Amino acid sequence: MKARVQYARPSPYYTERDEYEGPIPTGSGTTTDDTYNDFAEEEYTPQLDYKEVRCRVLHLIPYGRYTCTHGFMVDSRCDFTCRPGYRIEGEHSQTCQPNGFWSGAHPVCSDTDPPKIKCPPSRLKVAEPGKLTAMVTWDRPTATDTADKSLEIILVGQEPGTDFKEGASIIRYKVYDQARNRAACKFIVRVEVRRCPELSAPMHGFLTCSSDGNNYGATCEYHCDGGYELKGTASRVCQFSRNWGGVAAECVPMEIKTDVKTTAALLDQFYGKRRLLIMSAPNISDPDYQLQNIMIQKSDCGLDLRHVTVIELLGSQPRETGRIKESLLAPEVIEGLRQVFRISRFYFSMVLLDKLGMDRERFITPMASDELFSYIDNFLLDEEERERLELHRDFCD
Repeated sequence: MKARVQYARPSPYYTERDEYEGPIPTGSGTTTDDTYNDFAEEEYTPQLDYKEVRCRVLHLIPYGRYTCTHGFMVDSRCDFTCRPGYRIEGEHSQTCQPNGFWSGAHPVCSDTDPPKIKCPPSRLKVAEPGKLTAMVTWDRPTATDTADKSLEIILVGQEPGTDFKEGASIIRYKVYDQARNRAACKFIVRVEVRRCPELSAPMHGFLTCSSDGNNYGATCEYHCDGGYELKGTASRVCQFSRNWGGVAAECVPMEIKTDVKTTAALLDQFYGKRRLLIMSAPNISDPDYQLQNIMIQKSDCGLDLRHVTVIELLGSQPRETGRIKESLLAPEVIEGLRQVFRISRFYFSMVLLDKLGMDRERFITPMASDELFSYIDNFLLDEEERERLELHRDFCD
């Protein structure tokens, strides 16, 4: 007779259920169930073949490693570490379980350490004479990273070795590693344009300046309106010290020589400088002359702003007179003016000449100041004269 004895696995360290099959032991006398059980337990315990449980070999994680306490046996714990510049994402360790599987999920090493970059120091550059910009250069910054050797460096701003305008410009650099971790730095490029105080135009004159007008190296030249002459330095230069060279010039009334003996000598003094308004009348008591003379006296400032000089021719020979303000003209000059511009002695008239001495308009009746000024402004002034007139229009109020 055979008996089948089955043993349950005593612990998780063994594989599968172990079975034993063999003859029922015999003895003297009749064997009862109790004696069988005692005999089976005490004398016929089978020799079982036990196998240890092991977990599978863990895969290495990229950019990391692990160490285990007891290899891949049950209850062995494996701890994960990453290379410098990387960080564990997930479980930091796994334990071999009795069922032959590792606890938790397999971790990964992620690059979370941003790169490092250092910008050059901020810098100041002074613009050269006559310039409003300056060329600024610097060395391209370098970047390092604990994980990557190949880094992408991006410039945000103007390139080195180019001209920078006056003022401050912010230059930024950004760098990314392969995991798109970002670092940045910045510095300031400042361009200084040294400037002198702005010069004031002289009374009855104006300035023309090079470059930006008052920057280091700029040259300003003085000019006078028609009928005025320059007294002093003709030009000044802005120095590095922010001071102007030379002294300010003035525009003084031109000295009109009325004692000349020819008409040409008189007119040459006004050529390119002043316009002439020649007013003629049979005598000083002529009503048209008196009315026009009153209007001219009231508008003397406006005529001066428009560079107009008035010449009066009054009466007939031998008591004929000609004058510019209070200065009298020679008889031969008076006759020459009448001949050149065909001015009659027998009725009131006015002739308006431009700065080149050309006859531009004639009037046989008195003209109001506004009408006369309107004609001059619209037909005789150039663009620069109109601009200066607008600047000084309130001067006569």
